[in-house]
Amino acid sequence: MAIVYTCRHCGLKLGEIKEQVVDTTVLGWNKLTDEEKREMIQYKENGDVQIHAICENCQESLGHHPEYHELDYFIQ
Repeated sequence: MAIVYTCRHCGLKLGEIKEQVVDTTVLGWNKLTDEEKREMIQYKENGDVQIHAICENCQESLGHHPEYHELDYFIQ
């Protein structure tokens, strides 16, 4: 099992945790609302977990263009 972090906007792989047992409270998942969990966490058929986060470049773009928050995807 692996936990793979990817940018929700550009798809960049941000990181990966390859452990059989992971304490999700250490990762902060317990601080997410149910809606945030549904939006961010995707369980794959192979047992991996994909986390949709945001990379620094996309965060910077959102900071410069706040209207992009209205869009599901702002990278064309």
